[in-house]
Amino acid sequence: MSNRTTGAVTVEANRYPVFVISKGRWESRLTAKALEKLGIAFHIVVEPQEYESYAAVIDNKNILTLPFSNLGLGSIPARNWVWQFAMDCGAAKHWILDDNMDGFYCLNNNEKSKVVDRNPFVDAESISDRYENVAVSGLNYEFFAMRRAKVPPFYLNTRVYSCILINHALGHRWRGRYNEDTDLCIRALKDGWCTILLNYMLAKKLPTMTVKGGNTDELYKEDGRLKMAESLRDQHPDIVTVTRKWDRWQHHVDYSGFKKNKLILKPSVVIPEGSDDYGMELFDDEDAKLEPDCVERVK
Repeated sequence: MSNRTTGAVTVEANRYPVFVISKGRWESRLTAKALEKLGIAFHIVVEPQEYESYAAVIDNKNILTLPFSNLGLGSIPARNWVWQFAMDCGAAKHWILDDNMDGFYCLNNNEKSKVVDRNPFVDAESISDRYENVAVSGLNYEFFAMRRAKVPPFYLNTRVYSCILINHALGHRWRGRYNEDTDLCIRALKDGWCTILLNYMLAKKLPTMTVKGGNTDELYKEDGRLKMAESLRDQHPDIVTVTRKWDRWQHHVDYSGFKKNKLILKPSVVIPEGSDDYGMELFDDEDAKLEPDCVERVK
């Protein structure tokens, strides 16, 4: 493992490749900008008709062009293409990220701090790789980790959204058109795998339909939310119900049956006692003014 240097920031390189699927967002390209600021290697995956637009603002060596376009199936074909590409490259796992994430945060003692000189994927990989049976892991959304609530370092055996590390030993692929990340996690859990959703490292994903481009036009218009909820219920009627909350349709998944799925530690792994801060340091505001590459306190 080597380090990468971009400008004044040097971060530890992640073990597994990072892919960002993007459509119609070469101007905003929030996730790409966040990764570039941290010096994290990634590939952005685009449809051929948009290659020139992305190449005008992103180094073309970081761009992968899909062999299809405008299928009207959301991101599923692109996700499965990336999965196969990563396997063909010899990777045991790969990261798949949405393209509307505006940075990464650390939650510590109910305080969120923006990460500006650390690779959040390294910690997530280290935790996932301790165990033999983690199929899907990743970072929770920043707005789901409430500062006024008691939030554990991670949730076990639940859904993982948008910032996902996938184990290639999982015998499934992406399917359907809606709620594909929830569906994939449920299928893995039904097979006896575990999932890990980190709360101490977070991704600041902007709410659905607030950024132009992506799947907004293809999936979410008109009664798209009801179709999304009903689709997941049709796939998993044993644990999914559809309700209307906050003036919109929602799905509800009962994950209680997966409490029996227990993490299996690899025989070669020894977890030391006590807390492991992974070498992170939190600077106060005065230090932040003097050291621009430290962790910046969220206002």
